[in-house]
Amino acid sequence: MKKLYSFTLILIMALLLVGCTGDKDKQDSSKGNTNKSSKDQLVFANFRDIRDLNPHLYAGELFAQGMLYESLVKVTDKGIEPWLAKDWEISEDGKEYTFFLRDDVKFHDGEKFNANAAKANFDAILDNIERHGWLELVRLMESVEAVDEYTLKVKMTEPYFPMLTELAVTRPFRFISPNAMIDGKTKDGVKEYIGTGPYALTDHKKDESATFTYFEDYWGEAPAIKTVIAKVIPDNQARVLALQKGEIDLIYGKNLIDAESFESLVAGGKFDSLLSDPISSRIILLNTTNEILNDVNVRKALQHAVDKVAISEGIFNGSEAPADTLLAETVPYANIGLKPYKYDVETTEKLLDEAGWKMDKAANVRKKDGKELTLNLYYNSDTASEKTISEYLQSEFGKLGVALKIAGEEEQSYRDRQKAGDFDIIFDISWGTPYDPQSFISAMKLPVYGDYYAQQGLPNKAELDQNIADVLISTDEQARQELFTKILTTLHDEAVYIPLTYERNRAVFVDGLKNVTFNPSQFEIPFEKMSFE
Repeated sequence: MKKLYSFTLILIMALLLVGCTGDKDKQDSSKGNTNKSSKDQLVFANFRDIRDLNPHLYAGELFAQGMLYESLVKVTDKGIEPWLAKDWEISEDGKEYTFFLRDDVKFHDGEKFNANAAKANFDAILDNIERHGWLELVRLMESVEAVDEYTLKVKMTEPYFPMLTELAVTRPFRFISPNAMIDGKTKDGVKEYIGTGPYALTDHKKDESATFTYFEDYWGEAPAIKTVIAKVIPDNQARVLALQKGEIDLIYGKNLIDAESFESLVAGGKFDSLLSDPISSRIILLNTTNEILNDVNVRKALQHAVDKVAISEGIFNGSEAPADTLLAETVPYANIGLKPYKYDVETTEKLLDEAGWKMDKAANVRKKDGKELTLNLYYNSDTASEKTISEYLQSEFGKLGVALKIAGEEEQSYRDRQKAGDFDIIFDISWGTPYDPQSFISAMKLPVYGDYYAQQGLPNKAELDQNIADVLISTDEQARQELFTKILTTLHDEAVYIPLTYERNRAVFVDGLKNVTFNPSQFEIPFEKMSFE
């Protein structure tokens, strides 16, 4: 599989050569960014525009929303910790949460953050409950009350164990200034992107760049980096070149740089790098309503046809470990001893034969009742690796008589296809930390993502959905584990998902940039912790 990357290697070597033979200014800048002299400005690359940063909707870039907006609590390596709420109490029945808010917080427009502002945000979110239906927390909220200026009470219809975690994630429960709402609502847009975070959006050139500047009245510790510029560079190799030329300081994210380029840059010795712990599962979703994939033996045959070790080593150079199960055993409630589907082409051939799909050697494809075994695989063309994986699978499946047609689409079209259930096979991911397993599993019972549609052909879908509903309101730890075991075992036995690898965040950055880390929430970039030496 290494041969697949010969062109990439040549290009990287060429880029390294450019970095070594440019004029003196370029040589100097390759060791740091052209703005480094200020010591407090950082430039990084994103693959697309920041788009709509309304914190109560889902179209904007998560890293940018994370810079602008804050919530009551936050997820840390130590668990849930205070943020805009300095403390909270939970009633004995688990249905009532009382939050005691900080009294020193302002929005970027100078508006005071208090219980009324918090309630206005909750009201705006609940006013758009259909859009947030994937989030069980929204569906279980009974009322929100501003008890006094700095006390907020939230009542639930049922106890809900992921309550604080789902309040902490990047959206939708982050706070925007009530002045930015339109008639007290946010579902149809907002006037401005005004939060309480350490950075404010001060400039935006669509499809070119966005500038975030330190908010002088920020209540928390002032970051060392005062200005962050997000440049739009859609192409993977163009981002690498920009780093080489000193135009940017940082490439950060799961899919912003492919493994080959990452290793080449690090090997060159001019850049520092960081790999996160595994954060989510890279998976392929099989649509059980498809007339071919409705047969569980066909789905199991495809499970055995995927050499995950080859993908891990050949495409990710070992940086992403092969995935044995839908969720890694390190995910809460997921260490349940499931037996992985081993790579075994003989088993694949046996299962397909038993399912009636016989090899037509003349046509080099399997057929059943005169119909060819042909499936369509869709991938997100904005990612750095899904096209390569798709081409590999197409080649390997073809040897087994399974004709795989592959098609890449830009991210929004790819997501729209998922939500419409318009696919045979499609790339997918688990939601990762801190959403796994509760939020990822919860969304499976509603028609909001591809998981729901892919599972519609399962004979036990109704029972599966009921188990999901029950586990989310379970207050008994043992009962909760038993329900998660049932859910994950069902999905494993029905072979709905082909786990490929466990994803990791990557960061590669200029010499001199310090304190680059990863937050527990995989989509955030903690610029406020970084500094130049």
